[in-house]
Amino acid sequence: MYQVKINGKHNFEINRTERDLLVNDVKTVADIRHIGNGAYHVIENYQSYGVEVVSFNNTAKTAEIKVNNTIYSVTAKDQFDVLLDKLGLSNLNNAKVSEIKAPMPGMVLKVFATEGDEVKKGDNLFVLEAMKMENIIKSPADVIIKRIKIKAGDKVEKGQILIEF
Repeated sequence: MYQVKINGKHNFEINRTERDLLVNDVKTVADIRHIGNGAYHVIENYQSYGVEVVSFNNTAKTAEIKVNNTIYSVTAKDQFDVLLDKLGLSNLNNAKVSEIKAPMPGMVLKVFATEGDEVKKGDNLFVLEAMKMENIIKSPADVIIKRIKIKAGDKVEKGQILIEF
């Protein structure tokens, strides 16, 4: 699942199943051919489009896409970015971050970081299983890990301090 915003104002939810591409829960059928060097030819609903990737930033999940000589700014969020937004962890880089608390009760499956590590914003810290879903919790900012209070197999409660920075 991706949430895509075009030019900062048009929102789309894109899902891919084994066979279909769904845009806002509507099946989309398009013939897409890679021409080369970031260029594509797309036919959808009997309309032809020349598409070129002008710029792409994988880390920020942004791109500039030229469609029939019009450039569009595209930003995308995957399911993990959406989860961070819901948990209130996505905008923590604007404030001083001193700890990560459990966003929900669950079990720690794996811890990726160790005490003393310097981690960058977006780096994986640990995996928390809650309601039979694995949630990768990422660093909300560039920080140094002071103390890790969890290990794989630990059960945690909502609001419990898990990592101190």
